[in-house]
Amino acid sequence: QVQLVESGGGLVQAGGSLRLSCAASGIRNRLINIMVMGWYRQAPGKQRELVAEIDYGGKTNYADSVKGRFTISRDNAKMTVYLQMNSLKPEDTAVYYCNAHIIRYDFWGQGTQVTVSS
Repeated sequence: QVQLVESGGGLVQAGGSLRLSCAASGIRNRLINIMVMGWYRQAPGKQRELVAEIDYGGKTNYADSVKGRFTISRDNAKMTVYLQMNSLKPEDTAVYYCNAHIIRYDFWGQGTQVTVSS
């Protein structure tokens, strides 16, 4: 059974930083090198949106709104993905979800709240 466990959310003032972590388990080793891991977020009243994603080789993709402020990284040996968030803004406030995409399947974490006060 695939599980994604997130940690690192919280309350921070605008301009501050947070680091999110997501550890995956239950994924067969032969699938790890085709697994894309990423972070999505959902603010109240809005649709869930992609924040950043990274493939096994380290190729990344970011939402325009976070480019230059957020950095996604990945430790394949630990099946863990990180999101370093700097220069946080109130509009970054949302529930952040970890995602693992394997072929045509998506797995999600339970979500972690990030609140940025002005």
